[in-house]
Amino acid sequence: MTKGVRRSRSPAAVPVRKRRTAEVARSAILDAAERRLIAAGPAGIRLQEVAADVGVSHPTVLHHFGSREALVAAVVERLVTALHVEVLEAIAQAPAGEGNLAALLERVATVLGERGHGRVLAWLALSGHGADLAEQRFASVVAAAHGRRRQQRDGGPVPALEDTAFTILLAFLALFGGSILAPELARSAGLGDPVRMGKRFRAWLARLLVDHLAR
Repeated sequence: MTKGVRRSRSPAAVPVRKRRTAEVARSAILDAAERRLIAAGPAGIRLQEVAADVGVSHPTVLHHFGSREALVAAVVERLVTALHVEVLEAIAQAPAGEGNLAALLERVATVLGERGHGRVLAWLALSGHGADLAEQRFASVVAAAHGRRRQQRDGGPVPALEDTAFTILLAFLALFGGSILAPELARSAGLGDPVRMGKRFRAWLARLLVDHLAR
């Protein structure tokens, strides 16, 4: 090698950051924020941590949402709306009958339990976030259920709207409470495996509701 001549070094490989469209980036940020919302409630959503989860910078999150409060509001609205749509679809698709009502309860229980929406609703109730949104969604669910109930009467006596609201409220509170407390309650009451107990309870609840709605 000739003295005084240096070999040029290959530049270190620089990781290429994958570019996302604005829509994809926003969706990824909301997904990350939702996971933190389910795990720790609204207080668990911190911009720096959400940005790290997605692999973007803190200013990028601010670019899409403007502030932490706006991000929390957006993820709460998306999650509550998703639950609302799921319930409305279940009501619209479920024919009358005990087996069909049991299937509807199972569908809602999956959303509240396995997907973590029950935990989120508990966090929101305790923190005061999304109260108006939840009220509006509940009113529309009651209206949809009452409309189906009137159709199934086929010219018979029209049920009271309050009775439908109470029925929906009873079912929701049972499923909501079960999504959070079922394992502990099942063990303390000696009801066996919480998963199997939950299915038996929802089948029992479906029979109870069908008997009431048929009156």
